[in-house]
Amino acid sequence: MTHTVRMAGTTTSPGAGGAPARVLRLRGATLGAGVPAVCVPLVATTPDRAAADARALPPGVADVVEVRLDHVAGSAGDPALATATLEAVRAVLPADVPVLATFRSAREGGAQPADDAAYAAVVLAATRAAGAVDAVDVELATPDRLRDDLLAAARAHGVPVVVSTHDFAGTPSAGALVDVLRRQRDVGADVCKVAVTPADADDVLTLLQATRTFAREADRPVVTIAMGGLGLVTRLAGEVFGSALTFGSVGSASAPGQLDAVRLREVLALVHAAL
Repeated sequence: MTHTVRMAGTTTSPGAGGAPARVLRLRGATLGAGVPAVCVPLVATTPDRAAADARALPPGVADVVEVRLDHVAGSAGDPALATATLEAVRAVLPADVPVLATFRSAREGGAQPADDAAYAAVVLAATRAAGAVDAVDVELATPDRLRDDLLAAARAHGVPVVVSTHDFAGTPSAGALVDVLRRQRDVGADVCKVAVTPADADDVLTLLQATRTFAREADRPVVTIAMGGLGLVTRLAGEVFGSALTFGSVGSASAPGQLDAVRLREVLALVHAAL
């Protein structure tokens, strides 16, 4: 199977303040234009279970499938398990559905402990899983040298990178969030991603304000999420503010506040039609 990953031209994204936003195409998914893509995470504990979960996804429900490698038992100590899981999932997915490989660190909500070296080893193994991976997640908080090495490896293998930051303690100011997104861009993110934990509706507004501010200047897709029930609007109406992708669950969720992916797609279409 041909591994298709390419950057497309510049477009204008509705709700992003009229700013040019570069579109990232991963197989059949487009990030940065039109209806936000729906990413469905798989949180299985073994390669076989991950493949079974991928095979069971309803047709058309996932624009992107995220394989949460931190949920694969023992993967922190054996990167080959990560590679096997990605290959098993790729083998059963439709050809047009891309795979995002993510090993979430414990500091940012991951399922198993891993020191920085173990984290980097798993992400590097995913990057090298030729043909099985269409994008990888690299946390901005990864120590600079390791993060830069991972980004360089991804570039060498032609694999786009989602540079991410997750705050499970609260919601920084809008200015601080914009600074984080800019830092992600500056280190070489193909997609900039921030998730926060709101304490009240004002925190949700803070995230949306930061999203809109960054989207005005963005030259690549941005993804922002306020987790939990309070942040529901950010998962449903991100297109209005410039967010290019949202996460929905089929079965087990990977983060607080994820909605059923089928129902999520219905709402996203409704919002898009009104814009």
